[in-house]
Amino acid sequence: MDRRKFLASVGGASALAVMSASQKADALEQAMSAELETRVVKSPICNNYGFGQPPVVRGGKLTKYFHMGHDPRLPLMSDKPTLVEFFDKRLGSVQHLLQSARLAKINGLPEKMVLACLLHDIGVGGLLRTDHGFWGAQLIEPYVDEEVTWAIRHHQSLRFYADEDVGYPYPEAYIRFFGPDFVPEEYIRQDAEYARNHKWYMSARQICINDVYSFDPNVTVEIGDFEDIIGRNFKQPAEGLGYDKSPSAHMWRSIIFPNNFL
Repeated sequence: MDRRKFLASVGGASALAVMSASQKADALEQAMSAELETRVVKSPICNNYGFGQPPVVRGGKLTKYFHMGHDPRLPLMSDKPTLVEFFDKRLGSVQHLLQSARLAKINGLPEKMVLACLLHDIGVGGLLRTDHGFWGAQLIEPYVDEEVTWAIRHHQSLRFYADEDVGYPYPEAYIRFFGPDFVPEEYIRQDAEYARNHKWYMSARQICINDVYSFDPNVTVEIGDFEDIIGRNFKQPAEGLGYDKSPSAHMWRSIIFPNNFL
């Protein structure tokens, strides 16, 4: 987008300078949307339940159609999207996932656990941060071993509880993120207690152990490094993710078309 147009849309460079990073991102997205021939309306959950974009003027003349279909601001997905394609074109937090999987591979974990580390935060990168273990597990459940989805679902709670005996101290990053007095919600505690006594406890805990909270700037990891592991452990549907009528196909379609009005 033209920088001069963007600065004019926010009231100039001085107005931009006092904005937070989040406000700048929202302003840029709004300005980019204005360049389209259609109107793009975010999901309410992305707009803090309606706050964050200009209010709808009731009774006003519709000068643009609402956006549906492919958003031209995003890379075009193929007719039969693959997991690798989602990594390339849609997912955020990709380096976090790739470096976590790389560490799991270096540590000699079985392939399906390397895959679990590769996908453990796919809920964050593709859908929602809140309850991301559950969202991510549900997203991939039709395509992977049950142990993988269980581990991804329960790493969400276990990461808040140290287990020094297996090499997992409480992350220093969480003290920076949430403060030294942070106490997880009761449902998190209950889930962690349940997971602690499950036969697949160490599978979920291995995700925590291999979670990377700071990237190695001297390491470059590509999704191609894991294509063989994905090929052997992820059941790619012939119709493409989002079009195979699985219980989570609608979730993949939401990632393909994240800005559809309906």
